[in-house]
Amino acid sequence: MSVSKTSPKDYVEEDADVRLMLLVQKGDANAFEELVSRYQNRLIGVLEHLVGKRDLAEDLAQEVFLRVYRARSGYQPQAKFSTWLFTIANNLASNARRSLARRREVHIDRRGSEGLSGDPLEQMALAASGLMPNRQLDNVEACLMVQQAIQGLNDRQRMAVLLAKFEDMSYADIAEVMQISPKAVKSLLSRARCTLRETLASYVRSGKQPRVNL
Repeated sequence: MSVSKTSPKDYVEEDADVRLMLLVQKGDANAFEELVSRYQNRLIGVLEHLVGKRDLAEDLAQEVFLRVYRARSGYQPQAKFSTWLFTIANNLASNARRSLARRREVHIDRRGSEGLSGDPLEQMALAASGLMPNRQLDNVEACLMVQQAIQGLNDRQRMAVLLAKFEDMSYADIAEVMQISPKAVKSLLSRARCTLRETLASYVRSGKQPRVNL
């Protein structure tokens, strides 16, 4: 895991969400509601891609915020608020995936572009459709194709891609969330991009849906 040289004071000065969390620590209910408002949909979107179930993602997001609230009294700004939040989410998602694997439940999300915010997904879909200009893809098909390609990545690659593309996190922040080095994050993202490129190119050539890791 990377070691941050940023001081707690720096996080307070630079991160508005850290300042909100410090207000939560003092009992400000409005500050907590503001944090939930800022992160709820983003959190559910990432979690849905990690666990493959919308209802489970919503439950996990609630658990993330519950843990944040319970930890308020001992909170110390040792990282960006988003990094801390998604670290909790990553741990909960990992536990949920293990539980699903034990129960051998199978679920593939086929609801098109619901979940994550549209812009990054549409950009990836547009890039994918450009791989084969003579095969026109509509937006729904392209977004679904990209979602399923992301699901086909292994768990670590998927998390790195989601944080990089949809949360715009730096290598250092992703490393904090995943408890690995920035160099390892760079390697994960490089392999993930190669896999996505190959998967999407195969899809636009043949129409064969990407294989999904469950």
